[in-house]
Amino acid sequence: MRPNSRFTEVQPIGLDQVAAAARDDPDVLRLENLDTDIAPPAVAARATADAVLGGQGNSWLPLTGLPVLREAVAADLCTRTGVGYGPDRQIVITSGGTAAVMPVLLAATEPGDPVLLTDPTYAGLLQRVRLAGAYPSLVPLRVEGGYWRLDREALAQVDRAAALLLMSPSMPSGVVFDQGDWEAIAEVCARTDAYLIYDAAMERIVFDGHPRINPCRVDGLAGRTIVIGSVSKEYRMIGWRIGWIAGPAGIMERVRLAAVYNTTVASGFAQLGAAAALSDPSGAGVREAVAEYQARHDMVIEQLAGLPVVRAAGGWSCLLDAQALNLTAQELSDRLLARGRVAATPMTAWGGAVATRHVRLVFSNEPVARLSSLRARVEAALG
Repeated sequence: MRPNSRFTEVQPIGLDQVAAAARDDPDVLRLENLDTDIAPPAVAARATADAVLGGQGNSWLPLTGLPVLREAVAADLCTRTGVGYGPDRQIVITSGGTAAVMPVLLAATEPGDPVLLTDPTYAGLLQRVRLAGAYPSLVPLRVEGGYWRLDREALAQVDRAAALLLMSPSMPSGVVFDQGDWEAIAEVCARTDAYLIYDAAMERIVFDGHPRINPCRVDGLAGRTIVIGSVSKEYRMIGWRIGWIAGPAGIMERVRLAAVYNTTVASGFAQLGAAAALSDPSGAGVREAVAEYQARHDMVIEQLAGLPVVRAAGGWSCLLDAQALNLTAQELSDRLLARGRVAATPMTAWGGAVATRHVRLVFSNEPVARLSSLRARVEAALG
């Protein structure tokens, strides 16, 4: 096989290997995969079924998304960001939020450019930076007061970046940025003339009263920010594979070209379901789902009391420190599955020195009752 430098540093995501090893054993506690058993909005399911049965959305056009969905995204983003994005020129519909990342990177960076991410971060962001020909520059998270926090001192040392690619809440750590964090990020963007690529997939999944701050409301960021969103997590619509990109009109010209040539068009049926979810006046069950995720998170933390686990301020997962248990992340993952019947992904592809010492525990797909067995399972793994 001919060599290809784009793949030199790209690492496997890891969770699929753990899932394959766990197979379909009903006794295994499935904490490896970012699925959820909480139902998607009924209004979205009905709208999607009606579209299929009624022959709506079975088309290649429009390539950048149905007007009804682009308008629904624009309305939702106006509420969140305070920015009036034009549905025609400033919003592009994509096949899920992760499929939006590559077109944005291609539009916002040149080969060899540094892109700033946190350590740890979602492997799907980190590895796409490498595939795009840019290279990841990692700023660590640190534990303070029992939660992950952005290391602002390390951030202040950044002197070159084409883009900052960030989530809040972030996978896999559950870190949530506060006002001071976003102001520090704005300073780096201004100093390096960088874009902020903001993955907002979990923006409303926040626990314990932590602040939910959209960066577009922070001075200096709205004109630099490219927002990536989706219905996969807040709306539990993973299988729909619908996401979007919104940003300043100039950069969106390039994003639109890259997105069209990447996937041509997202599913029309699914777009109509997504539009129904975004437009649902009842809120499509987001508040109720967040309350359930918090209950599950709190059960994980309760079960692992005294062990090196870090609370999440939001999102669907938290991290257990394998190195503090005198194990590598891969060793802990293997033991958890073999001895404790717990599937958990080692974070070897999810960052640098911080990520690689942890395993991820996803609580979105297991109810509280099953999570109450976690302590005994972990003790069996470590015994």
